[in-house]
Amino acid sequence: MDKASPDAGPLSAPARRVRRPRRPWARRAPLLPALLFMVVVTQLPFVATVVISFMDWNALRPGEQGFTGFGNYAQVFSEPALRSSVLTTVRLTVGVVLFSLVIGLGAALLLDRRFRGRRVVRTMLIAPFLVVPVAAALLWKHALYNPEYGLLNGLLTWIWALFGGQHPPQPDWITQAPLASIVVALIWQWTPFMTLILLAGLQSRSLEAVEAARVDGADAWQIFRYLTLPHLRRYLELAALLGSIYIVQNFDAVFTITSGGLGTANLPYTIYQSFYQAHDYGQASAAGVIVLLGTIVIAVLALRLVSTLLRQEQS
Repeated sequence: MDKASPDAGPLSAPARRVRRPRRPWARRAPLLPALLFMVVVTQLPFVATVVISFMDWNALRPGEQGFTGFGNYAQVFSEPALRSSVLTTVRLTVGVVLFSLVIGLGAALLLDRRFRGRRVVRTMLIAPFLVVPVAAALLWKHALYNPEYGLLNGLLTWIWALFGGQHPPQPDWITQAPLASIVVALIWQWTPFMTLILLAGLQSRSLEAVEAARVDGADAWQIFRYLTLPHLRRYLELAALLGSIYIVQNFDAVFTITSGGLGTANLPYTIYQSFYQAHDYGQASAAGVIVLLGTIVIAVLALRLVSTLLRQEQS
């Protein structure tokens, strides 16, 4: 029987076509519409905001627009109300991030254990993070903080009745502790976010190292201090940075719970006041640029941490 010619068949040399590598412009051309859309939607408004931030532009004084240089930026840090809003933003962000991290770490350690109904508990724990921010703020303002029918004062009344008290305290939480009221509401909403990140970090640690430490006689505290906590350091930093990015820009809770009163006006709320109430577009734009620059710095640090974590996972 004659053997088939090596040039015959569907895989013969003439039938095979060598694909030429596509040119760089051919690979990038399909991305141009999305790139142009992103530039028009994000970059052009940002450029306009930067330009306005260097202008003395107040809608209450039409026809008096002019170039003021860095005057608006200097006013942000020199005017008492704006300077106070910057400090309030820092205090609000630090307080929410720190407490959310501590509570989230405890919740992650508990959820990392196996127990009946763990999936249900995880779902319930994530629920506060899925609530719309305005709805969450309204929930805390009316259902919990209200001095007449709020849940907190209702619990105080019930506790006092258990011990035979006749006149339980009925504090007005928002009036007596305005900034703390906002911080607690934001902690309730952002703790699930921290928990998810830290729980992912716990599940990526080496179980062999933990078992070896237990065999060597290490107790739970020693395992947490020398194995778990060093492993979670990057995840703690990432959670803190990502949480700071969002909380620095928080407007819903301040606007809904206190309307910026009683010393709770943060920088985003002050920008809102300058723009929509004082109609000072130049000053509002300068404050917005400052918030954006601070957010970009935090975002760059967060991206570096993410890349570091990915490199460590691949190695």
